Amino acid sequence: MENLSALDDRRDPLLIAERWIKDGRALALATVVETWGSAPRPVGSHLVIDTEGNFEGSVSGGCVEGAVVAEAADVIETGAPRLLEFGVADETAWEVGLSCGGRIKVYVEPLG
Repeated sequence: MENLSALDDRRDPLLIAERWIKDGRALALATVVETWGSAPRPVGSHLVIDTEGNFEGSVSGGCVEGAVVAEAADVIETGAPRLLEFGVADETAWEVGLSCGGRIKVYVEPLG
């Protein structure tokens, strides 16, 4: 039987970020900092993204995650963090995967 803690270590976005930094990659870390209503991931969820668009972890799902990955590229390039907000107030709520009435805020910061 496989050691479950080892499996968790391989999937933990913060540990992955640490390994990627040691490998010399420039990264961004996205963190869910606030949720309201129905949200796919809880506060504290992480997504780590590198300059090539590789990512591990999850902050939401669907198009929200795609938008976060796209914003992360700019955060890595400029070194300036961003606070992103997605929710039902947007006309595109259905398109970004928050059709159940949720709202999330995601803080994206450069690492490395």
